[in-house]
Amino acid sequence: MSWETLQIVLVLALIMVVFFGFVRELMSPDVVAMLAMAALLAAGVLQVDDMLKVFSNPAPITVASLLVITAALEHTGVIERLGRAAARVNWHSPWTALMAMVCVVAAISAFINNTPIVVILTPVMIALAHSLKVAPSRFLIPLSYAAIIGGTCTLIGTSTNIIADGVAQHHGLAGFGMFEITPLGVIMAVISIAYLSIAAPLLLPDRQTIADTLIDLPQKKYLTEVLVAPDSPLIGRTLNEAGLTRTDGLRVVDLLRDDVSFNPEHGQPVLSAGDRVVIRSSAGDVLGLRDSSGFTFPALTQAALSPIANRSVVMMEGIIGPSSRFVGQRVSELNLRRLYGTYVLALHRQNEALHGNFDQLRLEFGDTLLLEGPPEGLKRLFETHQLINLSEVSAERPLRRDKAPIAIAVLAAIMACAAFEFMPIAGLALIGASLVIALGCIEANEAYRAIDWRMLMLIFGMLGLGRAMETSGAALFVVNTVVAWVSHFGPAVVLSLIYAFTSVMNAFMSNNAAAILFTPIAIGLAQQMGCDPRPFVIAIMFASSADFSTPIGYQTNTFVYTAGGYRFMDFVKIGVPLNIINWLVASLLIPWFWPLN
Repeated sequence: MSWETLQIVLVLALIMVVFFGFVRELMSPDVVAMLAMAALLAAGVLQVDDMLKVFSNPAPITVASLLVITAALEHTGVIERLGRAAARVNWHSPWTALMAMVCVVAAISAFINNTPIVVILTPVMIALAHSLKVAPSRFLIPLSYAAIIGGTCTLIGTSTNIIADGVAQHHGLAGFGMFEITPLGVIMAVISIAYLSIAAPLLLPDRQTIADTLIDLPQKKYLTEVLVAPDSPLIGRTLNEAGLTRTDGLRVVDLLRDDVSFNPEHGQPVLSAGDRVVIRSSAGDVLGLRDSSGFTFPALTQAALSPIANRSVVMMEGIIGPSSRFVGQRVSELNLRRLYGTYVLALHRQNEALHGNFDQLRLEFGDTLLLEGPPEGLKRLFETHQLINLSEVSAERPLRRDKAPIAIAVLAAIMACAAFEFMPIAGLALIGASLVIALGCIEANEAYRAIDWRMLMLIFGMLGLGRAMETSGAALFVVNTVVAWVSHFGPAVVLSLIYAFTSVMNAFMSNNAAAILFTPIAIGLAQQMGCDPRPFVIAIMFASSADFSTPIGYQTNTFVYTAGGYRFMDFVKIGVPLNIINWLVASLLIPWFWPLN
């Protein structure tokens, strides 16, 4: 086997390994992609010069700059204000409210990154659903779908469009205009929203949230802290031996010794003098429980435990956002007990409600936590913005509202200059990001936190893999093989098949990865058949930007998955028909807007 053939085999085998890594989620997708590029460098398939060219691609810089501008709009309250204004309207019916919100979200998402829109508006939609006396699960999937739909209407609506444009330019195509895809995007958005208006009331379920799964826990309890006295007869006994875990209506949630927490779920610590025992009960203080005739503490006497404090507590749900520092940390490492006096009662991930011993579980984006603690502690926790409050729309946090006109003006200027091709979108986005920082819309440290570095590393890694496909001849091999199979069907059918294949693969891997892998292949197929590659790139843009069929195919779907208490099949039932509708519409209209020959 020649070295050239061996390179093709290695690249194609590595693509299969990367796809397997994405599907199985053994590692974070960005780590998988960067490991793939490192392996190609080590094997000599990808040269260092080619690798460095990957980092000169304008698409990641454009994506990062637009994320900063979106964060400026968030920090100046623009997105939140729009959502609150829509929620304050006195809607006549849930259907009317849903359709209005879907249209608003789709319009906003055409110009702003859709993930923060969904993150900010999810609590608003939950509150709106509760006010209309319907389950939040009736609203959250349409919220995600509307954000996805809107993102396909402009070049900057989603990072996938920008990436596909960057790859196309690398292969010699002229750059796409800001509103070049807008006519088709608007038509597909209108059809998709019309479908949702009919299908949502019929196919969306009434699902319970994580709080609803704990029906044995009332909404309001009391936490009481008691002290093991120096002469207590409980010294040297476990909680079981002290009778503190066998009592109905009473739960020991923590034991503190010298500011070290001993979680009773992890064993039975032996009590010592000075230990503080945190008890949750339905009564206001332990003395009242002890004195009640139906309450028995076999070893509890006046000298055994002395009450220190009791406080009213509530339960709230919080969800891990994409930029939260909690991602990757174990529950036990968060120190929520010490910092905020709050306790994690349950964790919801991918339709699994986990109760009990999950302190060593590493948190992921989209995990929902059921928290219990004093209102002031929960308020301070949510003010850190590491968790998004799903139980109520938080009071408006301090925002730079006086800077909102500046952020809006910067975004409008970028769109106008891009529409008139004053400068490539990468340069305009970088100027815009610099302006919102310099003019005080967002602090520099906030701008750095707004950039999704994992997404950028995923893009760079996949661009490296795409470059290796090109230099090794693997891309040409795939193109020639596919052409031999499908060229007799004609360009229109091939374009339709490319859209369908990309859409299916997008359900199992990152949409950005799908765009990077399949755009060069689509361009090669078009060139081999003597067609204009532009409509084929358009097909990749729409197919990789709009996946509705699974909760893992798009980040906004993942976010609302746990927030709404959905099951995997809930997305399949309503999303697969929408995918098919978009495929049919795109297959018919793309050749009409962009002639194949």
